[in-house]
Amino acid sequence: MESTDKPYLDRVFAASSTEESRRLYDEWAATYDSDMQKHDFTAPRLVAEGVARGLKLNHLHRDPDKVLKGLRIVDAGCGTGTVGAELAKIGAEDIVGLDISEGMLEIARKSGAYTNLKVADLTRTLDFDDGEFDALTCCGTFTHGHLGPQPLAEFVRVVKCSGVVVATVLDSHWVEMGFEAEAKRLEEAGVCGIVENKVHQYRKDAGGGRIVILRSI
Repeated sequence: MESTDKPYLDRVFAASSTEESRRLYDEWAATYDSDMQKHDFTAPRLVAEGVARGLKLNHLHRDPDKVLKGLRIVDAGCGTGTVGAELAKIGAEDIVGLDISEGMLEIARKSGAYTNLKVADLTRTLDFDDGEFDALTCCGTFTHGHLGPQPLAEFVRVVKCSGVVVATVLDSHWVEMGFEAEAKRLEEAGVCGIVENKVHQYRKDAGGGRIVILRSI
């Protein structure tokens, strides 16, 4: 039996099934934010900034607190709501949060950043129409023990033409786990363009991660 003395981060990275991930995140929800602060986890802020950059909105607003005002955004794998909080800081007021863990969603609900929160399995078809959102964010789910690249096409589907998908991808997974190949396949199929693909050190004591921005066509 796996030791429960291991940090939750190590345990979720080692999860072997969706149900195991759900259970671990439910258990971790109450202390997730304080635990991740110890790792100087800056990815949520970088993802939120990536939405504004990908939509080319920074130059349109003198007030940095209103850059994302009027947009509809879905936060896939929202966890405790750290990305939603960062989006709200720069003007987002209509954010839908999706996560597999009800425990995580309960914490996200307390943030006040989301207009709606839903339990969702991101490996399945999302319950949204084509082009329903201006942007989709996905932070921390394309990593060890989590999702492969398959959801990228579905993420792009629910974003309107010229909208963006902004996601973090563990750098070691970019090539080895097929994210690069899937992004290029979508680009060659005329589904989206790869706007940005840069490595950032967004978690202390860990390898680099990519902030990837795809623009729907």
